[in-house]
Amino acid sequence: MNPTAFFKSLADETRLQSLLLILHEGELCVCELTAALQEHQPKISRHLAQLKKTGVLSDRRQGQWVFYRLDPQLPDWAAQVLHTTAADNGAVIEDAMNRLRHMGERPERTRACC
Repeated sequence: MNPTAFFKSLADETRLQSLLLILHEGELCVCELTAALQEHQPKISRHLAQLKKTGVLSDRRQGQWVFYRLDPQLPDWAAQVLHTTAADNGAVIEDAMNRLRHMGERPERTRACC
């Protein structure tokens, strides 16, 4: 992984928040991120595609839905940066986490959204 591309991918607020939410939840679909971040689906999808292209995220398809998670091939140094950032900056995703909680827990959330 190219460190410059990795750190550039973190420089956008939507991408960073998406990453931290995914890291916290383990895996999220586009509709969950759309609701949590209160953004339009095309914007979220565009940012997720960039994170996937950079090698930070991987995805899996379940029917018409695409779920994103940290790429298992993510180098240790990059994963450590993300985990440290998440541990020390919970306020960055606090509002988004509250919106996710209001959607209900999985599997209720996935039934309503995915």
